[in-house]
Amino acid sequence: MNEQQILKAYEIAKERYAAIGVDTDKAIAELEKQQISLHCWQTDDVVGFESKKEVSGGIRTTGHYPGRANNIDEVRADLEFVKTLLAGNHRVNLHAIYADYGGKAIDRDQIGVEQFQSWIEWAKENNLKLDFNSTSFSHPKSGSLSLANPDPAIREFWIEHTKRCRRIADAMGKAQGDPCIMNIWVHDGQKDLTVNRLKYRQILSDSLDEILKEDLPGMKSCVEAKLFGIGLESYTVGSMDFFEGYCATRKVMYTLDTGHYEPTENVADKVSALLLYVPELMLHVSRPVRWDSDHVTIMNDPTLDFFKELVRADALHRAHVGLDYFDASINRIGAYIIGARATQKCILSALLEPLAKLREYEANGQGFERLALLEEAKTLPFGAVYDYINYKNNVPVGEEFIGCIEQYEKDVTSKRC
Repeated sequence: MNEQQILKAYEIAKERYAAIGVDTDKAIAELEKQQISLHCWQTDDVVGFESKKEVSGGIRTTGHYPGRANNIDEVRADLEFVKTLLAGNHRVNLHAIYADYGGKAIDRDQIGVEQFQSWIEWAKENNLKLDFNSTSFSHPKSGSLSLANPDPAIREFWIEHTKRCRRIADAMGKAQGDPCIMNIWVHDGQKDLTVNRLKYRQILSDSLDEILKEDLPGMKSCVEAKLFGIGLESYTVGSMDFFEGYCATRKVMYTLDTGHYEPTENVADKVSALLLYVPELMLHVSRPVRWDSDHVTIMNDPTLDFFKELVRADALHRAHVGLDYFDASINRIGAYIIGARATQKCILSALLEPLAKLREYEANGQGFERLALLEEAKTLPFGAVYDYINYKNNVPVGEEFIGCIEQYEKDVTSKRC
């Protein structure tokens, strides 16, 4: 698509949206402010740099597409390339196992800011902000219980690890002049029936209270619920019911992962319910197929509805957006761009909704008019607006990114062991 076609299509779209009271320039400016936290684990299938073994502990990566990143330099190179294909300025989300160990064996209860100083410097050089995660899986002390473990020695190990992660996140936030969002997710659960559900949840609650009591102004903590983990199918300690109550009573940010609920649940409906009781939301955008299979995010109805609910609630400023899938069955860089662009498209679609008119219809009890406009809005020239955003930001428009990724594979990832 050439420049003249892009500009002409955008002008037509701008006029069409203006006719129903939508300012496309305003929507574009809002989208350009929305930072997406790119999950570093898509580059290397959640292996990290600690043991370099396949992920375990309630989760797994499927597929063996060639070109996986093998070290810190390759992970960073992939992220730098991804950045060139996305409009706007974004973030990078790190797990604790992506520390710069410098050839030393450092256990998770001993990691500190020094193991992430090179990440802080790299992010600054590349105009990126960092987010962070504690890592409780893929470790000899993980087992089926970490922060909910009744064994004091194991529990204290994970409490110390998570405390240190919060301090690392605090240093990241202070260095970048913007709070680092640190997510706490533990796989804790049971493969088969348990009679001690309350006991483990009380332990988890106490552990989290201990972890979160330290005031760290450079970071914000969030906690993530899960439906179940592989090998932990019968009982999940940190279920949605548990974390709804915990976050509401402690005023802690809640992490909504779109794959962590029953396949028939409407995750979008949880947005407005949670916003009444928690200060902010962290969004982990993924695509479940059958269950939390972590397929690449696409522009489907559940993801569209998810972001429409945020915009309708005037709550984009209370949400932090991150990707969370790990597909090793296709080109990993392609998976990044498909998912990130799909997320941008869903946010833009929500911003272009004729919300003022829809609210007017609803307030007046005009159900027919509301439904009719919702349907007509689906076929408005949304794609022309998104093409213009990419053109404006000097990144590939439309399917042009496919060739760029194919060339990167030819030049870079295909040559990896």
